[in-house]
Amino acid sequence: MPKKPAQSDSTEQSVSFESSLSELESIVTRLESGELPLEDALNEFERGVQLARQGQQKLQQAEQRVQILLNDSADDAALTPFTPDAE
Repeated sequence: MPKKPAQSDSTEQSVSFESSLSELESIVTRLESGELPLEDALNEFERGVQLARQGQQKLQQAEQRVQILLNDSADDAALTPFTPDAE
């Protein structure tokens, strides 16, 4: 398998979580097949580690955004428990 060109950080950041996950899944499939030469397998493994780290970072960023939104919502309006009216 030919080497992939080195990507800049800005290019890596623009890749969506879903496409990174899809690429990571295909790398795992190729590695599990056991048909790659050692050097290619190492290159694929290295790319997989990069994708996994990027995915983890994107998940952490999303979690932080959700926490910020939830905290902002809690500050804006007090939540009250729902009690259905007896009819």
